[in-house]
Amino acid sequence: MERTLLRDLVSWKDSPHRKPLLLRGPRQVGKTWLLKEFAARYFDDIAYFNFDQDPSLSALFDTTKDVDRILEQLSILNGAPIRPGGTLLVFDEIQESNAALGALKYFCENAPGLHVAGAGSLLGVALSRPASFPVGKVDFLDLAPMSFSEFLLASGEASLQQFLDNVTDLSPLPAPIAERLTEKLALYLVVGGMPEPVLLWSTDQDMRAVTKAQQAILDAYRLDFAKHAAAADIAKIGYLWHSVPAQLARDNRKFLYAAAREGARARSYEDALNWLVHTGVVARVFRCTAPRLPLSAYDDLSSFKLYVVDTGLLARLSKLDPMVSGHPAAPFTEFKGALSENFVLQSLRSHFEAEPRTWTSEGQAEVEFVLQRENQIHPIEVKSGMNVRAKSLGVYRDRYKPRVSVRFSLRNLQFRDGLLDVPLFMADQLGRLLQLAERQLSD
Repeated sequence: MERTLLRDLVSWKDSPHRKPLLLRGPRQVGKTWLLKEFAARYFDDIAYFNFDQDPSLSALFDTTKDVDRILEQLSILNGAPIRPGGTLLVFDEIQESNAALGALKYFCENAPGLHVAGAGSLLGVALSRPASFPVGKVDFLDLAPMSFSEFLLASGEASLQQFLDNVTDLSPLPAPIAERLTEKLALYLVVGGMPEPVLLWSTDQDMRAVTKAQQAILDAYRLDFAKHAAAADIAKIGYLWHSVPAQLARDNRKFLYAAAREGARARSYEDALNWLVHTGVVARVFRCTAPRLPLSAYDDLSSFKLYVVDTGLLARLSKLDPMVSGHPAAPFTEFKGALSENFVLQSLRSHFEAEPRTWTSEGQAEVEFVLQRENQIHPIEVKSGMNVRAKSLGVYRDRYKPRVSVRFSLRNLQFRDGLLDVPLFMADQLGRLLQLAERQLSD
């Protein structure tokens, strides 16, 4: 399987300003595989150390800050020298050792020629504690679940992906190709982008095996809650986590603590929610009070929506029958199109630097996402079918006069009167499509 983040890893490897790398991402998203594949392609060898499998490794960093001494001892354990330029040194599950995490500062300062990469499924939790964070001494990359583009490649549909990559204008796509892509996206919404379920589907087309793998990932998440969270927050985290499908199934998708647990209040559940967000298994999208630059300055921190990191995991968490993928329109419409909306958010977060926001107007209009791109702000409406009638985007456009607005649906591609209609299966191409729209407006 190909992961597009491999290109970013190569850029990191070749950068003259390279620092030790921290690769973040939730459990089972493929961090370990990616680093090992990266080493196999671009290095002579790899020195791999896992702090979860071998907790005694932390002792090497507890006793000294001398990088040469640490490397000498690691080389002995590795059974081969760790050579600058030739070896990729990997610290997996590095969040299990505060000492190792802090030592990255000394690798940055005293061994700049060495390629050092750390990874961890709970790195976000560890980095939320400033004492263990080597400020300014590390580079970051975030690995998300496989995108729809990566799913197409893994499923043997490279020709479809190549077609999408070669779209150079905003005219409608040929109907047979659009229908084929819609069918593939319906499957992706249920399988999702976690590498093991994708691999099982692409090799065996066994949805029962896919569901079993997804459930195993969810079970691992629950074990993380119990093992790593503060005791007082474990039950609260569970309530919040299991409430996400029901929250997304409501007409108003604003997250309500009381919908997770009767009588729950933000004050008592805030730490639990922050822990869940830091693990990366959910994404929090704040409401913006005004779509102005920068969007982050207008966050309403008391109003937000929660999404699951992967559509396939959302489908499994909601106990959606996997056979729904056999009905072309069903994955788009089940529990009020939440899978489609979750999918669009995944794509936006993977392809744009700024986190999306949501926008509402006095409870009368809601635009699913608002995206800051360069010096433009784009409202993004998500429709899960062919019916695109809705007043919310119209309310926004009348009020703020955006240069380009976006509407995702099952309709074909077109650009008219500042409204860019994008088929859901082209979510990964949105950045390029926006450039084409801007160019068309300027001509």
